[in-house]
Amino acid sequence: MKVNPSSCLCPVLLCLCFLERGYEASHYGQAKVISRSHNATHNHTETEVHHRPKRGWIWNQFFVLEEHIGPDAQYVGKLHSNSDKGDGSVRYILSGEGAGSIFIINEVTGDIHATKSLDREKKSHYVLHAQAIDRNNNKPLEPESEFIIKVQDINDNAPKFPDGPFVTSVPEMSEVGTSVFQVTATDADDPTYGNSARVVYSVLHGQPYFSVDPKTGIIRTALADMDREAREHYSVVIQAKDMAGQVGGLSGSTTVNITLTDINDNPPKFPQKNYQVFVPESAQVGKPVGKIKANDEDIGINAEIKYSILNPEGAGMFSISTDKDTREGVITLRKPLNYEKKKQYSLHIAAENTHPDPRFSYLGSFKDDATLKITVGDVDEPPVFSMDYYIMEVYENAKVGTEVGAVTARDPDSKNSPVRYFIERREDKEVYFDIESISGVIRTTQLLDREDTPWHNITVMATEEDNPSLQSHVPITVQVLDVNDNPPKISTEDEIIICESTRAGQVIQTITAVDKDDFANGKGFSFSFPGGVPANPNFTIKDNEDSTANIIARRRRFHRLTQELYELPVVVWDDGEPVLSSTSTLTLRVCSCQRGTRLKICQGEAFLSSAGLSTGALIAILLCVLILLAIVILFITLRRSKKEPLIISEEDIRENVVTYDDEGGGEEDTEAFDIIALRNPAAAEELKFRRDVRPECIRPWSSRRPAHEEMDVREFIKQRVGEADQDTSVPPYDSLQTYAYEGQGSPAGSISSLGSAGVHSELDYNSLDDWGPKFEKIAELYGEEVETASESTEKAESEKQT
Repeated sequence: MKVNPSSCLCPVLLCLCFLERGYEASHYGQAKVISRSHNATHNHTETEVHHRPKRGWIWNQFFVLEEHIGPDAQYVGKLHSNSDKGDGSVRYILSGEGAGSIFIINEVTGDIHATKSLDREKKSHYVLHAQAIDRNNNKPLEPESEFIIKVQDINDNAPKFPDGPFVTSVPEMSEVGTSVFQVTATDADDPTYGNSARVVYSVLHGQPYFSVDPKTGIIRTALADMDREAREHYSVVIQAKDMAGQVGGLSGSTTVNITLTDINDNPPKFPQKNYQVFVPESAQVGKPVGKIKANDEDIGINAEIKYSILNPEGAGMFSISTDKDTREGVITLRKPLNYEKKKQYSLHIAAENTHPDPRFSYLGSFKDDATLKITVGDVDEPPVFSMDYYIMEVYENAKVGTEVGAVTARDPDSKNSPVRYFIERREDKEVYFDIESISGVIRTTQLLDREDTPWHNITVMATEEDNPSLQSHVPITVQVLDVNDNPPKISTEDEIIICESTRAGQVIQTITAVDKDDFANGKGFSFSFPGGVPANPNFTIKDNEDSTANIIARRRRFHRLTQELYELPVVVWDDGEPVLSSTSTLTLRVCSCQRGTRLKICQGEAFLSSAGLSTGALIAILLCVLILLAIVILFITLRRSKKEPLIISEEDIRENVVTYDDEGGGEEDTEAFDIIALRNPAAAEELKFRRDVRPECIRPWSSRRPAHEEMDVREFIKQRVGEADQDTSVPPYDSLQTYAYEGQGSPAGSISSLGSAGVHSELDYNSLDDWGPKFEKIAELYGEEVETASESTEKAESEKQT
């Protein structure tokens, strides 16, 4: 089977219709060969010879033009097999993409037609399969083979700009050829076939300002010195045409909007060179008094202007700043204006850009200047005081109407109107001063007390007699000076605590004084007892000459039970002029102070204060305790009355030891037991029934008895045992009685302190007070003689002072 070359429609298809028979099967890479092998049998030999297979049909691909619009189906090509003898016994079958719908085949002739118009941009080729079948037995004469029908492109798509229109910018005054923007067009036609997709760019609108590169689409500036201030926006139309721009090519266009951006190429300019402004002399300092503006054709930061005053005279009285919103120069007053002194000012003002562009320095200085004349207007001004504030002084207790000081004000205007003075009154404050309306002299209206109010603040108002509405004010501070009119007083008001263990000469309290007057009238204080009063036997006062004094005990040991409170009058006087004094009575309380601490706190008071109990609560607690004590006593009494006898029966007799856990009072306890009986057995008989009598003087037993009267202790104990056995008042049990017999003496003598009570000792027993509670009683016993001697000495000194 073969393709009939005579049926080809064009030279391109004709080259695919040649039939080749002498190629190897491996040499048809560009064509598909389908053939059937035929076996040849030779008559002259018995061997079977295999010939080369013969190519039944060959083709590469078919082409069909896109966008066919004719009335008839478009002829594509023809299939033909060598087995086809033209008798209609071969039937051609077509299958694959578009077979039967887009592509149809004549089963008898093998002609292929396209029934629809094709679009290469949608589908560029179709893959189909061809087969030749014997009509008689429906067996394939050739194996099925694949071939391709390619849709041949035609120029049916114009170039497009998918992202247009475009917006871009370029600085003004750019050089020729400065790149602005690049546009790119797309063409859907086949770029590999012909010039259908070859695009060329050109400018349709926008010349002579801009140009475009035909191949790349880059837009560039084509005109030099384009000025934004002359024209800012440009609309450039760019065309893209395929077929390399030839006649008949399709084209598309887009718009590029180009804006010239600003650069600082214009200096600021004042519209005129001379300006005038009127400012009244009453204008407030720091407030704007005028405005001036220079114009700049640039925009943004390129139009920012800085103003300055060039001449020193104007810069001293006025300042200028830039309003960021309006770019105006705001002129502000720096000092008060005075029409009477100067009526006109001339300001030389300069305006310059803050961001100059050095590329345009050849244009000259980006600065301009103008002259502003300020005329000062005359205004009726209020009076002016000679000082901004006044400080005056006056002594306290000065007579009503005493002159404190005077203020002065004048009319600054040329007419020099008379001035009147007034003191501003406030309802919530008491009036202490008044002012003479004509002279301005300030006087007191009542007595002043420095201790009450040391400073007074008043405000004086001055007005013009011709125009009272014009007012001015000035603050005045009046200091009240001190005089010595307050006596000093003792600063302490609390009770002074005296410990019971206080020694003679010990400092009980240091007192100070206070004085309401200024330190200049009472910086030193002196202390003493009132005159004409007998010397105090208990206390004395010592002036430390530093405005303090010490209260000192004149004797040792104060007993709270004997006297708890002492009143001590003290006189204190200052060294002012005149000298003032006062008498204060101090209260001293005797307390049993807690040892081991420096704080003088009464133990009873400390207990009550720590407990936090009121008097009513203490009384209630005391009543409860008394009731409980009465119940306990009643219970014990009833129990004793019902107690059975100790000896229940005569047979129940046993030996018992009765132990008395009673601690004696020591050597001093002579009422419970007379120790003299041990030391002088002979005297025991006469003191047997006088145990409640304390001997007046106790001496060592060894020194009292003669040697021939000494009794053996054994006999003494026997005698005591007999007396105990015969005593009917003791319990009917055996008892153990112990006698602490000291012995008959020794060469060292007695170490007992009882016999030395009446002997004068030169030892200082005051140190025993520091040994603690255990030695308190001993210190009291042995300190009686020292105390008596000390009192005698103090009494003698007191009589001597008197």
